[in-house]
Amino acid sequence: MAKEILSSLLRDAFSSARAEGALSAEEVPPIVIEIPANEGFGDYSSNLAMLLAKPERKAPFIIAECLKKHLKDSEGVLREVRVEKPGFINFYLKPDFWASRLSEVLADPAAHGRSDWGKGQKVLLEFVSANPTGPLHVGHGRGAAVGDALGRILKASGFDVHQEYYVNDFGNQMNMLGKSTYLRYLESKGEQIEFPEDGYQGDYIREIAASESYREKVILSGEDDPEAELQRSVQASAAVIIDDIRGALEEFRVFFDEWFSESSLFENPDRVEEAIRALEGTSGIYEKDGAKWLNSSKYGDEKDRVVVREDGRPTYLASDIAYHHLKFQRGFDRCINIWGADHHGYLPRVRASLEMQGIDPARLDVLFVQFVSLRRGGEPVQMSTRSGQFEELSTVVREVGVDAARFFFLMRSVDSALEFDLDLAKEQTNENPVYYVQYAHARTCSLFRQAEEQGERLDPLTDVPAGGLSLPEEHALAKSILEWPQVVRLAAERLEPHRIPFELMAIAKDFHAYYNRHRILGQEPDVTRARLCLVRCIQAVLSNGLDLLGVSAPDRM
Repeated sequence: MAKEILSSLLRDAFSSARAEGALSAEEVPPIVIEIPANEGFGDYSSNLAMLLAKPERKAPFIIAECLKKHLKDSEGVLREVRVEKPGFINFYLKPDFWASRLSEVLADPAAHGRSDWGKGQKVLLEFVSANPTGPLHVGHGRGAAVGDALGRILKASGFDVHQEYYVNDFGNQMNMLGKSTYLRYLESKGEQIEFPEDGYQGDYIREIAASESYREKVILSGEDDPEAELQRSVQASAAVIIDDIRGALEEFRVFFDEWFSESSLFENPDRVEEAIRALEGTSGIYEKDGAKWLNSSKYGDEKDRVVVREDGRPTYLASDIAYHHLKFQRGFDRCINIWGADHHGYLPRVRASLEMQGIDPARLDVLFVQFVSLRRGGEPVQMSTRSGQFEELSTVVREVGVDAARFFFLMRSVDSALEFDLDLAKEQTNENPVYYVQYAHARTCSLFRQAEEQGERLDPLTDVPAGGLSLPEEHALAKSILEWPQVVRLAAERLEPHRIPFELMAIAKDFHAYYNRHRILGQEPDVTRARLCLVRCIQAVLSNGLDLLGVSAPDRM
């Protein structure tokens, strides 16, 4: 809002200076308006003069003074403009600018932060996609929170988002799952078994094997065919685990538009075979030592990769290639994947296969989510998926609550490792970030209840009385409110959902400080009304922001 106005004023100043011959550059560089870290340097600042120094062959300070001279405040928003060495242009806005712009927020508080920036672009957002070989652990939980929040942010920014879970229900890991469960079933009957070292060890395997539904589906009366029983064990075990995964995600407020089965890629038509044939037609695949190789080293991969083994069995990469080709064939403009950090090597291979098919690889974005470690009682929680020693997502959610779990998973950039303090997540104090933000929202609701009890006129709160917001804290809060749409836009543009909780914590901190220092109610009528308008806008940002995170915004705490 303010940034757009200032950018336009600078652009007009450049055109005016160029028309008079004071500047000679053919075009203005991209104009960047930032909020100075030091409040003494104004509300906003631009380095445009430094960007013009090379083409103008002048000192940035001289260029900045020239731009300042030609700056016409057509919007009537500027209190002062200063030039600081080596050439920053610092803008100081009129106090009433903030108040006048809040009326735009008050007109539709629920829509504040929403935009049509995405212009309906179709996005396939694939996330979690954990193998159906065991319950979801906390690492999957972080990916689920990031994916769901990113989907909400993209939808709020005007994208048409399709959320998808890719079910890896094909290959060796599924056979090992079925075998592990079947052996535990035999063991429960008193038979001596030799359990494989790479088998799935968790108690959940024993629970599946002991269930009545498993035995009904796998052990058919009168049949003595261990191989058939083993295959039915694969299907029965996977079905139980997928249901468990779906339930855990729904409990975590994560829902998918589609659960896409990997095994469907091998049905009629055989999408994997089609994809391999298509790549063979582009010389993207060649044969060596009886196997088929993807020529990915020519596209930035460190070496070529096997897609079909010597015995004719496709590798996991073959499925990935077919699946990603199909994504674009289904009509999506852009695909976003959220993968675990250990899948980093797959990206160049998949992008190479897309480029071979004439699909711009830049249309595929991948976020790599770093690992999660847990602390309880000040001590790290040991986890190992294969051995079955891990903390299930559902266990953590029930311990700390959905709101705290989602907020904590989203507080850090995905490319940073996350240490999740379970004890802190359960605290109902200001030390707990989610409690701190939710309490700020509850506090705004409490203020309006008090105002109603005191007979204040609350509707419509549409215009801020002139001069009603004069305190520096009020201007800082108003600035944060008006910058909120840009925060959401940036989170969508850069695929960085952690920007939302970061900004919410900053606004909550400023609001709590303002609330504790100044009375909202019982002031001069215009001041009270202006402050209530400000609080309504704060409430909107907190409510809308928490909704983007999939976190509730309580009205009482």
